[in-house]
Amino acid sequence: MVIIQIPSTGVWGYAVSLDKHKIRSVPIGENEYGYMQFDTQRTDIGEAVYQLKYRGDFAQVDFLARSIIEALQDNRFPKIHIVIPMPASKIRANQPVYAVASKVADMLGVVYSDSTLVKVKSTGAMKDLKSYDDKVAALEGCFVVKENLNDSNWNALIIDDLYDSGASIEAACTALKKYAKISNISVIILTRTG
Repeated sequence: MVIIQIPSTGVWGYAVSLDKHKIRSVPIGENEYGYMQFDTQRTDIGEAVYQLKYRGDFAQVDFLARSIIEALQDNRFPKIHIVIPMPASKIRANQPVYAVASKVADMLGVVYSDSTLVKVKSTGAMKDLKSYDDKVAALEGCFVVKENLNDSNWNALIIDDLYDSGASIEAACTALKKYAKISNISVIILTRTG
């Protein structure tokens, strides 16, 4: 794991990504349908995310959750009270990031909520949009907060699977920051593109 800090834009306190997604990816030719195929080597975290997200291998959840717990040992993270998964862009029967976030909350002995921060507008996959401005425009009004917490002063941890431009996590944290019962927002993103 090569953890790097993600610079704050002012809407979160401390944020990191656990590792790059890919080490290398080399084109090897088109398949029978005309789509370019790649020989891809991923980091351990990147391979686990790939297997979980695209191959439905939920056995990867434990490894990814343990990796997040390891990263949380950094004393720049405040004590976490609630774990919130980044709302999914694609509807799946079992949401990979939700499974990881739920496991992390269980391991920490804290609240898990996939209903506090919700996505109310479909954006499609952010990775398919080219520019940061296109992503920001697509995310406008996308996230809302359901005020469902009883007490005040919650330190939230948002977990996401991939960091590219940062537009999605910034939009999500901006929405969550408006909720008066959230004191601090931390972020852990499993992989990053660069």
